Amino acid sequence: MDKLRIYLVDDHKLFREGLKLLLSTQDFVRHIYEASNGREFIENLSFVDCDVVLMDIEMPEMNGIDATIEAMKMKPNLKIIVLSMYGDEQYYYKMIDAGAKGFLLKNSGIDKVVTAIQKVAEGESFFSEELLVNILNNMRDNKSETPETVDNDISERELEILYHVCKGLSNQEIADELFISKRTVDKHRANLLSKTGCRNTAALVMYAIKNNRDIDEWDDFCSRFRYPVAAIDKRSPESSGRIERKDAVGTGGRENERSAGGAVSD
Repeated sequence: MDKLRIYLVDDHKLFREGLKLLLSTQDFVRHIYEASNGREFIENLSFVDCDVVLMDIEMPEMNGIDATIEAMKMKPNLKIIVLSMYGDEQYYYKMIDAGAKGFLLKNSGIDKVVTAIQKVAEGESFFSEELLVNILNNMRDNKSETPETVDNDISERELEILYHVCKGLSNQEIADELFISKRTVDKHRANLLSKTGCRNTAALVMYAIKNNRDIDEWDDFCSRFRYPVAAIDKRSPESSGRIERKDAVGTGGRENERSAGGAVSD
């Protein structure tokens, strides 16, 4: 990977300087720019070349949503990662529509920050696992506010793929988890994008959150495939947020592939 130019946009100087110091020790970082609000960022964007932007949401002068919209008009290929706090969920949909490619908690460790930057820089999306867990838990506590599900004839296998997408796994990692080929995962993922009308992986994750049918159905689905999302029901945001995988494999495992001569029928 070529060395990256990173732009930090946040109104908290101490946070900016701390993150800048940590990122400056990384070999892949070429230069780090700073802005204290969205307006300052937009005014300077024309004069600098940057690869990845770490964007706060709530800032004076111009917030992260408006700044992202303006930045994408100026530089459509810009990669923007949202810096989020718990409680910012109401802004996620707007940030995705604006063009954000990733979501990262502000209290994330430097290793996770590095992973998010590298994935987004390479054209992938990143969604902090802790954020997803927090959103799912909030939805469990507010079932009545959950939007109705859009029925797009998503198959059981596609739901399984969608679940792993929400965990932040790459297509190859999903293939390894489910004992199927990467090409099969590519096909299912393309079908999901087509059926849901999503433009990218981040939007697909948000589709899963907005249209999760009812959080209890997600629990039922995950338990059938032995991925215990229900086990993280009331875990605190400070916990790791990791979803442990049992040894057993769900429907469509290695035995099914072998019986089909390596082909996947679903």
